[in-house]
Amino acid sequence: MSVRTTAFVAALTCLMALPPLSQSVFADDGEEVVVYSARQEHLIKPLFDRYEAETGVRVRYTTGDAGQLLQRIASEGRRTRADLLLTVDAGNLWQAADRDLLAPVESAMLEDNIPDHLRDPEGQWSGLSLRVRTMVYHPDRVDPEELSSYADLADERWEGRLCLRSSRKVYNQSLVAILIEEHGAERTEEIVRGWVDNLAADPFSSDTQVMEAILAGQCDVGLVNSYYYGRLLDQDSDLPLEIFWANQDENGVHVNISGGGVTRHAGNPEGARALLEWMSEQEAQAMMGRMNFEYPANPDVAPDPLVSSWGTFKQNDINVRQSGARQREAVMLMDRAGYR
Repeated sequence: MSVRTTAFVAALTCLMALPPLSQSVFADDGEEVVVYSARQEHLIKPLFDRYEAETGVRVRYTTGDAGQLLQRIASEGRRTRADLLLTVDAGNLWQAADRDLLAPVESAMLEDNIPDHLRDPEGQWSGLSLRVRTMVYHPDRVDPEELSSYADLADERWEGRLCLRSSRKVYNQSLVAILIEEHGAERTEEIVRGWVDNLAADPFSSDTQVMEAILAGQCDVGLVNSYYYGRLLDQDSDLPLEIFWANQDENGVHVNISGGGVTRHAGNPEGARALLEWMSEQEAQAMMGRMNFEYPANPDVAPDPLVSSWGTFKQNDINVRQSGARQREAVMLMDRAGYR
C-alpha cells in the first residue's frame, strides 16, 4: 500500500468514526450554522437550543475528539460543512490556527467581552470559558500557609505527598508550556523533575482520581482543573478538600480555556461569527459557567454561586496561545524529566 493510500485510509477511518450531524427541529429553508464541537453534547445543546429560540437560526452540530475534528476539517477542505469549531484547551485552538483551519475574525463584541490574553492575537479564535489549573489539598494534613506556587511543589518537603495526572493530558502539557514561557526551559525542567521526585504514586489518568487519592490518604496535595473540584463538591457539600490558588504572589494562577473559531472555509461565516459573539454575552456565559462549574471568560459575568464561594484570584495574563506554541517543547521536557 502506497504512502498516499495509507494516508487516505487513515483520514477516511477518522471521518467514519465521527457521528453524523445532529438534526434540529427548524425547517430546511431557514438559516443554519454548523458546529463541530469537542465539548460534550450536554454542555452545548442547551446553549444551541436557547440560541435557536432567540434567533430562529438553526444550529446543527456534531461532537467528537478534538484531534479527530481537526483532521475532519482538514480532510474536508473547501467542502467542509463546519462553520464553527468549538474545543477545549488553548493548545487545541492553537493547533487549529497553526494548521490554517480557522479564519481571522474582526469583532468589536468579542474584543469588548473577552480579555486580550484569552483571545488569539490574530483573531482566529476566542476563549469562551475558563478552567483554572491549581492546587487541591486535604486541610487535615496541609496548612494552606505551606502552599504557594507550582514551583514550590518541587521542594523536598513535599516528597511522597504529591499526586498528579498523567503528562499525556493536554491540561498538564499546557501548564508546563506556560511555565516554560514564564521561567525558561532549564528552570521549568528543574520544577518538573522535582514534581516527579515528590510523587506519592504513579500519575493518574484523571483529575478526579487525583482527588480520590488525596481523600484516601495516598497523598496530601495535587494539581487539578477547578471544575473537577466543583463536580465533586456539588455531589458532596461536606467534601473534605480545599482549593488553593497558586502563584498569587507571582504572576498568577494558570488559566486555560474552552473556546471557538470560525473555520477557514465556512459556508456561513457571518452566522458562525454571530453565534460566537452571542456565546460571549451575559446569558450564554452564565449558562456555560453553571453547567460545568467553569468561570465565564467574560469578566463582567459572575460565576455560579458555588464557584464564587471559592474566592477570587489573580490569573496569569500570558496569552494562552503560548499553551499551544510551546506544547511540543513541553512534551519533550516532561519526557526528559521522567514525568509520564
